[in-house]
Amino acid sequence: MDRIFYLASCDTCRKIIRMLPQHQLIYQDIRQEPVTEAQLDEMKALAGSYEALFSRKAQLYKSMGLKDQNLTEADFKRYLLEHYTFLSRPVFIIGGKIYIGNSAKNVEAVIKALG
Repeated sequence: MDRIFYLASCDTCRKIIRMLPQHQLIYQDIRQEPVTEAQLDEMKALAGSYEALFSRKAQLYKSMGLKDQNLTEADFKRYLLEHYTFLSRPVFIIGGKIYIGNSAKNVEAVIKALG
């Protein structure tokens, strides 16, 4: 089943959700229901790396000084599992393909995939 990983308190996520066509999606609010290791591993398999799923825009990224470190794939995975804020949002898995983030191009591709 197709799924969206999002943050209910995120205005951008809510705006994108309102734009979506009617579709049977499983909605997973990552604050209420954290991403499991198995889910993260599935996302990595589709995306090619944990780094592709990692948000460098997160305030925690800057406050922890992570931008000054050379992070490995193991580090990206650990941080993604430790705190929801590190996941680039929203993440859609639709028909075995992954769509990461909120760029206009990505949102357009999601809408097309759901349409």
